[in-house]
Parts: sequence; C-alpha cells; structure tokens
Amino acid sequence: MVYQRRTSSGLAWRWLYFVLLVAISHGGGTEAADGDEWWQRTVFYQIYPRSFMDSNGDGVGDLRGITSRLAHLKDAGIGATWLSPIFLSPMVDFGYDIADYTAIQPEYGTMEDFEALVAEADRLGIKIILDFVPNHTSDQCEWFQRSVAREAPYTDYYVWQDGRADPSGSNGTRLPPNNWQSVFYGSAWTFHPVRGQYYLHQFTAQQPDLNFRNPAVAEEMREVLRFWLRKGVAGFRIDAVNHLFEVEGFPDEPETGTDRDPLSYGFTHHIYTKDLLEDYAMVYEWRELLDDWTRVHGGDSSIIMTEAYANITFTMKYYRSGEELAHAREGSHMPFNFLLITDLNRDSSAQDFVFTINKWLTYMPRVGATANWVLGNHDQPRVGTRYGTERIDAIHTLLLTLPGIAVTYYGEEIGMEDNPDAIGSSGGGDSVTGGGDAFIVFSRDPERTPFQWDDTANADFTTGPTTWLPVHPNYRQLNLAAEKAADRSHYKTYQALVRLRAHETFRKGSVQLVPYSNSVIVYVRELQDSDTFVVVINLAGGGTDRTVDLRSVFPRLSSELTVASSGSVSRYRPGDIVQSDRVVVGGYEGLVLRGVPMTSRPQDRDTLAGTNLAVLWRTVKDAAVIASIIIALGSSLYGLQPWHGIGKWTARGSLKK
Repeated sequence: MVYQRRTSSGLAWRWLYFVLLVAISHGGGTEAADGDEWWQRTVFYQIYPRSFMDSNGDGVGDLRGITSRLAHLKDAGIGATWLSPIFLSPMVDFGYDIADYTAIQPEYGTMEDFEALVAEADRLGIKIILDFVPNHTSDQCEWFQRSVAREAPYTDYYVWQDGRADPSGSNGTRLPPNNWQSVFYGSAWTFHPVRGQYYLHQFTAQQPDLNFRNPAVAEEMREVLRFWLRKGVAGFRIDAVNHLFEVEGFPDEPETGTDRDPLSYGFTHHIYTKDLLEDYAMVYEWRELLDDWTRVHGGDSSIIMTEAYANITFTMKYYRSGEELAHAREGSHMPFNFLLITDLNRDSSAQDFVFTINKWLTYMPRVGATANWVLGNHDQPRVGTRYGTERIDAIHTLLLTLPGIAVTYYGEEIGMEDNPDAIGSSGGGDSVTGGGDAFIVFSRDPERTPFQWDDTANADFTTGPTTWLPVHPNYRQLNLAAEKAADRSHYKTYQALVRLRAHETFRKGSVQLVPYSNSVIVYVRELQDSDTFVVVINLAGGGTDRTVDLRSVFPRLSSELTVASSGSVSRYRPGDIVQSDRVVVGGYEGLVLRGVPMTSRPQDRDTLAGTNLAVLWRTVKDAAVIASIIIALGSSLYGLQPWHGIGKWTARGSLKK
C-alpha cells in the first residue's frame, strides 16, 4: 500500500512537472516587461567601496578610486553599479549605521569626489545606484541624540518603550518590552539611561530603528531620496526593507520550538517585526516619488531595488500592490531574487536548479514585471567558494542567459574566492557578528577582500603598505590583468556572455528549462523570427564527458548548432559546429549554442498542433494554479530541497545588513 502510494505520487509529480515546463515555456511571465527600458537590459554590478580601489594609499577604497576604475566596468559591459553605503558613519557596520544621509564618509572622499564620480560614469554610459538604509540610523545620528533628549520634533523619531516591570526586582528595575531578538543576536531592545526608556534595534545596538509610523520620519526619508536624485543618481537599492514597520502594541512573538536560545534570532517567528503590509505600502510611496521625479525632470527612469530575505509570496508583493494593472500601485523594479544564493549550492542537482529557477518565474507577475537573478553580495560567500571554483564559468553562463536582469558582485567576473585569512585580521573587519566561534562561522570579511587588479604588491589595490582586509594570497595568479592577457579566462568568458545577452532573444524570448539528467541542465531561449539559443550546463566533473541529445528534448532544433559561448577550459570555441542530437559536454561545462531562427511558418504550426504537447497545452487554463500545486508538492514528492534554507549559507543569509 505504501509503495503504491509513493508510485502514484511520483507519477503525479512528473505529470505536473511536465505541465509546468509547457506553461513556463509558452507563458508571458518569462518574457521581459513591456517596453525596453535601460534597467531591463543591463547588467548591474555591486561595488563594495572599501574594497574596490584605494586612491590615497591608506588601504581603504574610496570614491576617487572607483572613478579611476570605471573603465573596467565599461570594458566588462556593465551598465549600472550600486555602491554599498558611502554616507557619514561611525562604521560599526561599515556604513549601514548612518549618521548623516546627505554627507560623504570622509575616508571615502568628499561630495565633490562623488559628483566627479557621477560625471565620469555618465560619460561612460554607466548609471550610479546608491544604497539607501531607511530602517535605522547610527546612534551617533543627530536625530537620535535629540530624540534621546526628547527634543521636538525628534521625540518620536525612534521606537521607544518603557519596558516591563521586573517581578524579581525591588528597586524598580525594568525588563525589555517583549521577547523580540536582534538579527545579530541578543535582545532587540537596549535601555538608554538618559531618556529612561528602551529603544528598538533590529540589528546592532548602535543602529536604532526609525519610527516609520511618524509621518515626519517618512518625509525625512523622502527628502533624502530627493537630495540624491538632484545629485544625478539613477536609483536606490533599499536595504532591509521588510523590517521598516513593527506591530503596534509590541506583543511577544511566538516561539519556533526549534531554537531554545531566547537570545537567538531563530527563537521566535518574526510575524510582528517583518514583512508587514506597511512595508510594501512604503515601497509603493517611494516608487511614486521616483516616477513623479522622472515625469517632472525628464530623462531615464529612476529605479528601486529592494532587499528582503523573505519567502517568495512576500517577496513578490514588492513588484506591485495587485494583479490588476489598471488599479495596482507600482513598487520595486527589482525585488532582489536571492534563490541562487539561498536555495542552491555545490551539492544541488539539475532538478534543484530547474525547480528553483522555475519557482521565481512561476510566482512572478505574469505581465509588467521583469525577473532578476542575484548571484552574490557583500553578505554571502563568493560564487567560487559556494559552488566550487571549477563551476564559475558554468554558473555565470546560467546567470547571464536567464530571462531578466543579472546582478554581479565585484570580483566575481574574474573568479575571486573567499579569503578565510581575512577573519579577525588586524585591518579591522566585520565587527557585528560577534566573537569566538560565531564570528568565525558568520563573519562576512572573507567575501569583502580587495579587488585583485594585477600581480604587483597588494594586487594594485593601494600604493600603501597595508590594506583594510588582506588581499587573497592567490592574487599573483588570479587577477584582472592576467585574465585580460590570457587567451581564455573567467573574465573573457564573462565578457562574451554579457555581450551575448544583449541579443533580442535573451532580452525578450521565452525560456523552457529541463533537467536532462541529475547533473545536466538544458534550456532553450526562443523568440519568433529571431535566433534560437540552447544552454547546456553540466554540474558534474570527474573527467567524465556527457553526451546530450538536445533534439530529444527540443524537437524543433536544427540538426546543427553553432557554439556561441564556452567556458575558459572548454574544448569548444565560439563558431564551432556541433550536432544537436549528440553534443559532448565536458565536466563543469557551460555552453551556449545558437540555432536557426524560430519562425511562424505554417508547417511549423501544423506540426505543433498535431502533437500531444499542443493538446496538453490547451488543457492548461491557469498555469499559476498548476505551478502552485507543483511547488507545494515538490519537496515531499520529488525530494527537492525546501526553499526555506540549506544549512550554513541560509544561516549566513539571515545575518542581513
């Protein structure tokens, strides 16, 4: 009986999975949003300012350093870059604790340096995006200091509470108002003796949360956006956006039952401190402000990129307020998609990859929205560390050929790796993740080390004797200059893929993904009357070639395909011809193959109409419903990884700032 039940479930899963492939292959949700705006067709590049380029020899990257190296972004094909915070800060959390939102941190330079950066970027055709941190300020911010003193109008700029009476105390001492925890461990409340109340901080005690229920605070944040728009920025990446509001009344959050440490962030379900409806409403307000700015001042659209580590249902709400476009409030242009970080790693199978990618495409609004794919950032291990250095080219092939927007973290284009020697270095790295074992496990220093420009001292990051974090010792072999000089390299593969993704099929075409085997992913990108492309990615190595019959999966392919892109150690070169029914794929290979254009010839339509595939397609009335069923069944029936986390990487992802 049990065996029959499992067999039936397996058959149901396979049938539903096939329907999803058809639905996504033909569905409009996998194509670009209406229009062809700059942000829909470019590659975004995150710069961590401390680590990109130092211009004055103090070992810390700065704005002039970034300006001097913008030509590298142009050479790589990057169209926009977002900078981690550059604002005045005590640097407890390296800029995510802001003392003044409209002043430049002195070690990064001056406002004149920033204006010169924007001007040079504009000359090169590169947009500048700033990291906007609205949830909290530094405790050194003038607003907080005046709020502590109860000075109007700052009295209620932050979240203050009296706390609870201590039943065991006899001297009137009080306890924190509730059981809320900080993301960085410990109570989310700190008592301030001057004011005589507790203040809320969902991150460090030096980062007090602003009170967005105070209209004056919301207006302060709007004015910050206007200030930088006047400076010429093209938009904002909004940090920790799902923490903006908390439930009024401050009730205790329910315990998870899986973490018994009451000071750990995993001790409670964060239903009163995260993902509240007001968070989305604030994003919609900011989007309206940016759209109004563009209407009044002209020029290209100003954009919002939102960062929220949340489940996929919550994340999709950032796109807009509802499915009815005529009545919806528009929100984030890019609710960051972290699934390639949180749900996949070097042990993931082809089925895991296809499931995870299709999950985003399925939940995404069917019209008026653009997908995005984030492969790394300043809080996560680098691609080569997370997936294995041997897979770097293959994973970049995936990133740059999926429909929608690609986001690259600095250094990934040359295959930089985490430097474990950066942990606890004398340069003064990550200070917010605690000490001892916790610091070693959760420190974000290894992925923040200086960019490796060449093989000279300190990788040419600085002319000084030291760097704020140590340069990875592999820089003498792994650096940009060496990769540009080489016949084939990670960088040249990345460059070629960026150029290729400008093709209209990659910008506007549909996608159909299939796990060909446990280790081989294949997918087709099609657009009527344009070239057809097939991507083949082999996740396995071991020196064993795989022979893939692409025509058995995609019958409409031509018999011969041309290699459009191959990895740095591939046997293939662009322009090589392969047979579509017997493509030999090497270990850890990532190939992009070009076919003849898909046409609307009558015989093609007649052939398709006569197949079982077309009959099945006609039965699909609502692909979203079917997809929801599949995703609900997927983990239990098919043994796929659940999307709530995969061990260490998810734990690190939760340490979000």
